[in-house]
Amino acid sequence: MSGYILEMNQISKEFTGVKALSNVNFKVEKGEIHCLIGENGAGKSTLMKVLSGVYPYGTYEGDIVFEGSVQQFNKISDSVKTGIVIIYQELALFPDLTVYENIFVGNEVKRGNLVDWNQTIRQAKEMLKRVGLDVNPETLVKDLSVGKQQLVEIAKALSKDVKLLILDEPTAALNEDDSENLLNLLGELKNQGITSIMISHKLKEVIAIADHATVLRDGKTICTLDASKGEITENVIIKNMVGRDIDDIYPKRPDKKIGEKILEMSNWSAYSTELGRYVVKDVNFNIKKGEIVGIAGLMGSGRTELALSVFGNPKNYKLEGQLKVAGAVKTFKHTSDAIKSGIAYVTEDRKGDGLFLIQDIKNNITAANLNSVADNGVINENEEVKRAGEYKQSMYIKASSLEQTVGNLSGGNQQKVSLGKWLFVGPKLLILDEPTRGIDVGAKFEIYTIMNKLIDQGMSIIMISSELGEVLGMSDRVYVMAEGKIKGELPIEEASQESIMQLATQ
Repeated sequence: MSGYILEMNQISKEFTGVKALSNVNFKVEKGEIHCLIGENGAGKSTLMKVLSGVYPYGTYEGDIVFEGSVQQFNKISDSVKTGIVIIYQELALFPDLTVYENIFVGNEVKRGNLVDWNQTIRQAKEMLKRVGLDVNPETLVKDLSVGKQQLVEIAKALSKDVKLLILDEPTAALNEDDSENLLNLLGELKNQGITSIMISHKLKEVIAIADHATVLRDGKTICTLDASKGEITENVIIKNMVGRDIDDIYPKRPDKKIGEKILEMSNWSAYSTELGRYVVKDVNFNIKKGEIVGIAGLMGSGRTELALSVFGNPKNYKLEGQLKVAGAVKTFKHTSDAIKSGIAYVTEDRKGDGLFLIQDIKNNITAANLNSVADNGVINENEEVKRAGEYKQSMYIKASSLEQTVGNLSGGNQQKVSLGKWLFVGPKLLILDEPTRGIDVGAKFEIYTIMNKLIDQGMSIIMISSELGEVLGMSDRVYVMAEGKIKGELPIEEASQESIMQLATQ
């Protein structure tokens, strides 16, 4: 490594009087992997949008120095021309186009004024080889897994002669195998001389791959940690991210009061007519009052499908078997039936399915139970403000007011609003699907604390999670799924990452 490829000096950025970045200094050495970390709302994505030209020159203060020259990016294409490419968490691919068309879209290989498709396909194969993706370049992107689509995005960046690759939460939607492959690829690109900046909330990934890690908090640079000096450890990162020590990220419940079964599935199956196969098959499952039951498994194992089949079957699966709630056999024809029986489901896709992003906090919190804040079919605004305010306080939602638009909140606060929305219906059983995906360690701790408080109040929680540490840290029992089936049930005393993965890959 020889000197800095990037220096961002004294960067400040405001949004309508709110300072998102305050004199941030960020330096990246040539040929390294540099992780940018911090709580949701710390300013990480804002800083990268300044760098990539999303926020053009003149809308921020400070200087961007790339390869020794001060830059003034007025649009994204300006940064791309210098060799800076950013890949966002929400992939920017065209699902109905082929892999080779996506790799070279906007950067077409031409002969004269015409696109040279033969040369395009040949070069696409070279790019796919560089990222280790063995697929036919004529495959439609929509037919690829999320992990493979992520590799197509990187191949697309390589086609633009990238010098600095920025990845925003690249493994958030990937399973463990795909995540490991992606991290290995970043190491290979480093060997090829490509510098990478990775934004991640997954501390194990940061520890495994980072040469340096810069921590932002409240829009300010807190520190830059050096792996060669042994500074990048979980405790050091957490302390700098949240400004305090978190001795145990998974808070314990000393007084567990587990009661009778509140939900039981017997020989439960769900057949998808759209896919032409069973997505859930012969599942036997139960959960008791005051219990957190984890469901582990690889992506596509049937965990979400199981949850949806119980929560009123919104996908219209053909259901078989028996479902009991509090000892009574139930048949739910709609999600409203499940809600009336005391079941609530917090989706893994909070932005797509869980929240109304263009509406404010109070509208979102009361959305699933409007009757409780209505008089004769008309919303009582005073009551709505009162009730939503109670949840804002109890859920530790950080916002200027209840009128703040949910789409402008950090991921962690959006997740708390989504959770508050379903708690407002007063459930006895709460199904949490990937409850901490894409949120930082401080917000995770707050979510876990809320979960324990709900359990102490007599609620039961089914937690679906791809993070094995989370499953092991929060669950009383663990079910492991693969291919739509329950492969095993483990009391938490017998569960380990190894035993779970062994069952998940059967």
